[in-house]
Order: sequence, then structure tokens, then C-alpha cells
Amino acid sequence: MRYRTGLLLGAAFAAGIAAGPASGLLVRGLHSSLGIAAASAQDANSRAETYRLLTLFGDVFERVRADYVEPVSDRELIENAINGMLTGLDPHSSYMNPKQWQDMQVQTRGEFGGLGIEVTEDGGLIKVVSPIDDTPASRAGIKPGDLITALDGHTVEGLSLNDAVDKMRGAPNTTITLTIKRPGVADPINLSLTREIIHIQVVKSHLDGNIGYVRLTSFNEETDPGLRAALEKFHKEDGNKLQGIVLDLRNNPGGLLDQAVDVANDFLDRGEIVSTRARHPEDSQRWDAKPGGDLTDGLPLVVLINNGSASASEIVAGALQDQRRAVLVGERSFGKGSVQTVIPLPGNGAMRLTTARYYTPSGRSIQGLGIAPDVKVAESRTPIPHFGPERESDLNNTITNEGGTDAKPPPRTDLPVMVRDVPDKPPTTWPKFDPSKPSTDFQLQEALQVVKAMAAQKRASLH
Repeated sequence: MRYRTGLLLGAAFAAGIAAGPASGLLVRGLHSSLGIAAASAQDANSRAETYRLLTLFGDVFERVRADYVEPVSDRELIENAINGMLTGLDPHSSYMNPKQWQDMQVQTRGEFGGLGIEVTEDGGLIKVVSPIDDTPASRAGIKPGDLITALDGHTVEGLSLNDAVDKMRGAPNTTITLTIKRPGVADPINLSLTREIIHIQVVKSHLDGNIGYVRLTSFNEETDPGLRAALEKFHKEDGNKLQGIVLDLRNNPGGLLDQAVDVANDFLDRGEIVSTRARHPEDSQRWDAKPGGDLTDGLPLVVLINNGSASASEIVAGALQDQRRAVLVGERSFGKGSVQTVIPLPGNGAMRLTTARYYTPSGRSIQGLGIAPDVKVAESRTPIPHFGPERESDLNNTITNEGGTDAKPPPRTDLPVMVRDVPDKPPTTWPKFDPSKPSTDFQLQEALQVVKAMAAQKRASLH
């Protein structure tokens, strides 16, 4: 059985294992599987207390099973109980039933059989946000704003967004017919599409003059290969004229630990990247950069972060900040400093369990604190309201910040002089932010100015 270590943000999931038909059998089964009778490490009183608690669980299970207002399956009851056990520990431990476990594997693989459409729910119908380039959806001419009203002739009304997405996904080379209502077009449009392997676009990049811009939206198995491809493309397009890189990790909720290590290594050729400390010292680990790993040959680097930068994003940002490899611009990050190990449970999904804290190269634990940028730049002049938790410290049952050094890194002496004049918020005349117009992104524009100043400072030092 292969365990997969990741750093995944996520809400609690429902649970799932099969259960015995009666509370007495359930308690005896748990009693046996937990090894209470033979547990030499526990004294008799502790074993007796554990048995009493398991009996209590069995009594509650049987009463709910018998008297709840509606019939409830044994599986549902046990799933809920297991998930409650895990989610009660901290916000990131949870149980995944087989379907949720499969969905998570799709996310971490970064590919699936489907059509290549980003969709959202709109008034009971499915609205196209955008087709992904070079996919069946884009080649069929599906447009942003199209409403999907039926799948294979069956209305989508009454389907949840997840159910509709599940129906559009499927094995490659299978077909599905979409009925579309397009604004300005009177008649429905029927399109027959053949599913293909779709790669989730986690890396977006372009050149802004002589500055390379790379945005990472999450950390799955496609992230580091995509970053490497983007950096190679920059060098091919701009040759030796490339002056710096802006790495945008804003609103990136994290993902796989190994991908965070690989991404950090793409900008480092020496030193520690991250370390983890588990309950058992022998399970603690440390990852160091590989010699010659910096694919940019030391080009000036700015990393954009905000309160939505979490987990694996914070590992990358913390490593590059502590190693003085990058200047961080933006706002304080989310503050998720824990590691989850995903443990498959054959036939019954998987459990995601918090097993360690991680520490930046200087020994900082950012759990509940986040990473402060070197140059603070707000997204807007007034705070943007959030409907969910804004930071790890806003969640319930968070683990404590333990074992780290001072949460503030030493003051930097290598910043360009101009950073003292960088405004911490947009001026009153700044245009309203439009995602399709980078010129309206105040944080990005300031990051570009900082990296250009870093490039000028580096050129001056060579003369």
C-alpha cells in the first residue's frame, strides 16, 4: 500500500466503511481490531475505559438505527462517525468515501477523460465559464456564457453541478451530446463531442516585455513539468534578454508536497527547502535543493502571495524567502503549516490524516501565522469581504504552532532602494480590477516594477 503525502486544503468529507448489523457485534469488532485485549502498553483501567466508550458508541449507533425519524443505512452512520472522529481533530483531517477518493486522485494527477470545459451553476442550468484551449470543447466552438441545458437529451435541471460534471467526464473516445442555449441565438444548439484526456491547466505563463510571468493555480502532478516548460519557453522566445521572473502564487491553495519541493528547487541550487517534524522522530524528514537545480541561472525573482496562498504555496514562498532567492510581494499568506498523509483504505476510500508540521529553512513554523511579504501591497484600497475563513487561524480546532524559531525572518538588506516608495495600496485613481486586463492588477504591476529594479541592481553590481 502506497501512502501519498500531500498538503491539501479542503472541507470535511463524508465517510464510508461497512458496519455490522448490531451494536454488540460492532463493539466486539472494534474491541478486537483495536487490540484492546492484548494492548500491553495500556493499563487495565485504560483498557476498561476504552471498552466503556466503545459500548457507548454501540448503544448510540443502535438507538439511532432503530428510532431515527427516517431509516438510515449502517454505512451512512459509520461513515458519519468516522468522519466526525477525523474532522474533530483539525480542519484538514477527513475521511473520503470511494467516490471522493477517486475525485481527489483525479485532482492530484491533473488529468481526466472529458471535454475540457470550465463550468459553473447558473439558475439550475450549467454555464460555461471557459473552454480550455485545444480540447473537444474549444474545437466544437463552445463559448463562454453558453448555457448547457441537456446532456444526451436529458435535462440538467435537478442535477447538482458535481453530478453534471461527472456525466460530462468519462472514458476517452466515448461521445456525449450537449444541448446549448447561446445568448442571441433562438434555437438550441446540439453538439456531439468525443471525450479526450484533458490536462488541468495549473500553469499559465506569458512574457511581459523582458519579464516572464508564471501563475501556478495549484500543486498537482502537472505543476512542476508545466513550470519547467514555461521557463524553457521563455528562454526560447526571449533568448538572453530575459531579465527576471514573477511567480504568482496568489489564491493557490496548495497540493502535493513533492511538487512544492520540485518547484522550489527550480529556483534554488543549494540549501534546505523544507523540513517536517512528526509525532515520532524517525518519521521526520528534510528536503534540500539539488546542486545546479536553478533553471533560471539566478535571474531576479519576485513571488506574489496573498491570504489565499496556502500550504504548498507557503512552502515555496518560505523557502525562497529564507534562502534570499526571491522577494515576496503582496499580503500575508494563509498560515497552513501542517502535513497530511493520505492513507488508502482498500474498498472504502481513504483517510487524510494530519501527521506532521513543516518548517521553513530558517526553522519557522508558519502554522496559524502565515508568511509576511517583504513588500506589502494590498489588492485594493478597502478590505475585500470574505464569505469563508480568511486564514488558518480563523478555522476551528487548528493545531498549535510549536517547535519553530522566531516567526519573523531577519530584516533584508538586499532589497532595491525603490521598494521604500512602493505604495501599500492602489491610488484612488486606480481602475477597477478586471481579470482579463493585467494592467488593472495593482499587485502584479508593483511586482513587475520590483523585479525590474532587482534586474537593474544586478546589472549595476556586475559593472
